[in-house]
Amino acid sequence: MIYNNSLIKNANKHICNLQSQRGNEHITIGRLAPDFIALSTHGYVRLSDYKGKWLVLASYPFSFGSVSTTEVISLAENYPEMEKRDVQILALTTDSNSANLAWIYDIYQKTGITIPFPIIDDTGLRISELYGMLNPDRMYGETVRSAFIINPEGIIKSILILPVSSGRSGTELLRIIDSLQIAEEYHLQTPANWNMGDPLVLPVPSTYEEILERVDNQADLNINCPFWYVCYRDMPESTVEATQ
Repeated sequence: MIYNNSLIKNANKHICNLQSQRGNEHITIGRLAPDFIALSTHGYVRLSDYKGKWLVLASYPFSFGSVSTTEVISLAENYPEMEKRDVQILALTTDSNSANLAWIYDIYQKTGITIPFPIIDDTGLRISELYGMLNPDRMYGETVRSAFIINPEGIIKSILILPVSSGRSGTELLRIIDSLQIAEEYHLQTPANWNMGDPLVLPVPSTYEEILERVDNQADLNINCPFWYVCYRDMPESTVEATQ
């Protein structure tokens, strides 16, 4: 989409207003993701244009970073799996658009891998500050490794924060996205160490009658309850097939 200078100026003003309103308030799970317009390696992008799709907003401390380069390549390699799940990606660094372009071109020259998603130029740190991605203990404007998973309604469903020394796992991002999508579609939950295809768990019963219904009718309900408050059921086959 093409954005004119007036719209971009108003959007930046809106970001400043949001920052002043928030003060020291933190972005949290369950909140509406703040909107913005920014220059990227794909031209200008606007967060709200991604409504209707799942979105991963991932930050990197800077372009040409050793760990960041491995992360960007990992995301690019996992991009087809993201598309199967109707997930889009927006990346961000605090470097200039020229630096980001040079970075992804260098990756292409060295590996043959094309980075298929936009990388945002946040040299002004407006988006990083708006989303709380700056490490206050650092002297310079480096972001920590943050990843926000946003649902089609624009609500933040997950926040992952890692130090600059630790790279994100593309496989783990996919696992979390699968878990979030299952929770939204089936109102089921995923246990520890869960992977796609493993049994799911039902939410804890909210009434005594519900406890008895589950425990006394496990075979009929196709569930297994080792505890009255922990009941497993198999994954719907259609969900597994959709990710294969």
